[in-house]
Amino acid sequence: MNMNAKTALLRAETLMLDMDGTLLDLAYDNYMWKEHLPQQYALANDLTIDAAREQLMAKYAAVQGGLEWYCLDHWRERLDLDVVQLHHDMSHRINYLPGALEFLRRVHVGNIRVLLVTNAHPDTLALKDEMTGLGDYFDGMYSSHEYGHAKESQEFWSALQQDVGFEPYTTLFVDDSQPVLHSARQFGIEMLVTVTRPDSGEPVNKGADFVGVEKVADML
Repeated sequence: MNMNAKTALLRAETLMLDMDGTLLDLAYDNYMWKEHLPQQYALANDLTIDAAREQLMAKYAAVQGGLEWYCLDHWRERLDLDVVQLHHDMSHRINYLPGALEFLRRVHVGNIRVLLVTNAHPDTLALKDEMTGLGDYFDGMYSSHEYGHAKESQEFWSALQQDVGFEPYTTLFVDDSQPVLHSARQFGIEMLVTVTRPDSGEPVNKGADFVGVEKVADML
């Protein structure tokens, strides 16, 4: 659909928002999975940090895009580490992306249904809600783990639609993941926007296949 992000927000009846990299700074998750977990895995297995990181990156790549990649239970079993506790240990690093909280406050009082749609594990979602209070701004929060399929799959969108009854033609979906957005497009959602700076410490992502905003506040 040839429509800019601001026009799409005005037209939409349902607004679906991703969490990590869309509303919350992906810097936390990048630190957890690329730095903190490798450090702890190295300590637990008598490895160098580089060797631990190399092993973990291979394990990540093997399941990336599937529900296991997002599942803390899976990683607790695979790594023999208390991954949930490790997330809690670093919870002070959880933050909103610039302008995201103001965006939520604005759309929350508007004439639009606002849904959080995330691949985050329920334990992660609960922790981030506790740290940020983001749940106060949504009409519903939905983890792909509830449906047994990641957002990258068509089964997820079918199950979500049966659950919440959204109309693809009047739904705006915002996410930082290109594979997830392609899956949403395949399902029939036409109003799609990508966040191009999901990690505040990294440069803007180039070459997105969708209408892009550096931050969700740019849609206001």
